[in-house]
Amino acid sequence: MTKFATIFFLGSLLYACTPAAPEQTKEIQIENNIERPFSDFELPDHVNFLGTEIQLKDIDLRERYEREIITNAYYHSSTFFILKRSKRWFPLIEKILKEEGLPNDFKYLAVAESGLTQARSYVGALGFWQFMEGTAKDYGLTLNKDIDERKHVEKSTRAACAYLKSAKEKLGSWILAAAAYNRGVNGIQNNLEAQYADNFFDLNLNTETSRYVFRIMALKEIIEHPEKYNFKINTYYNPYQIKEIRVDSTISDLSLWAKNEGFNKKILKKLNPWLISNQLRVEPGKSYVILLPAKGANLNAYREDNGE
Repeated sequence: MTKFATIFFLGSLLYACTPAAPEQTKEIQIENNIERPFSDFELPDHVNFLGTEIQLKDIDLRERYEREIITNAYYHSSTFFILKRSKRWFPLIEKILKEEGLPNDFKYLAVAESGLTQARSYVGALGFWQFMEGTAKDYGLTLNKDIDERKHVEKSTRAACAYLKSAKEKLGSWILAAAAYNRGVNGIQNNLEAQYADNFFDLNLNTETSRYVFRIMALKEIIEHPEKYNFKINTYYNPYQIKEIRVDSTISDLSLWAKNEGFNKKILKKLNPWLISNQLRVEPGKSYVILLPAKGANLNAYREDNGE
């Protein structure tokens, strides 16, 4: 054995016989005791969605549903925040759906579209319901330099209801209407005719639309049974405590106006994200409702104490 080999062998032997530092031992023990977080979930034999009972004995339907369950159940931070936001926004959305005569399950479509945030897609769709500019205007939403009502939760929800009701009238079912929210009414109609089909589940569709309805169904299941999917929410986000002020004249400086009302621009924009500039031009005969914190609402509570 060469001199170098002898030294290397003795060094290796010494290292192998040296006890690990306490920190190293602890880390190894922790690593070895970690429970693997991934597991299957027990799926039901059928689900009820938009008033329709959907059997999941069919292999294709079951696997498509399971894919969305697993994807969203293990998409931890995103789904966790959706659960927390749901308590803030569902009461308003549910109220509007009921008034407009739509199934309550459509609130989960808003979740699938935006995660209940004022999201903007890479193609320019915006808001809880992800309206494109042209479609938003077609359904009565105002878009100009000062206002983008795609970010007005109540008005955009009513516009989405109008779209879905129109789609249902043309396509014949709420599930096809939901698919049309992703694919377009004409796109779904063309697929039905070309494939001699009469329902969503028999259609061969592009990947996005094929997954879309199942994603909404999966989000409904997870939101309604969070602990089954390993989500434990200690605190939800509550609805904002608000009061309404009707404005029928132009506000040239919204920051100053908010200050005079006892709040600030940050709070004004949080409650009214549809106000997209620092002014609100109001045409003669028109008015807007602006939301402000109700008396006692904990939205403007932070104050620096300056060390006192």
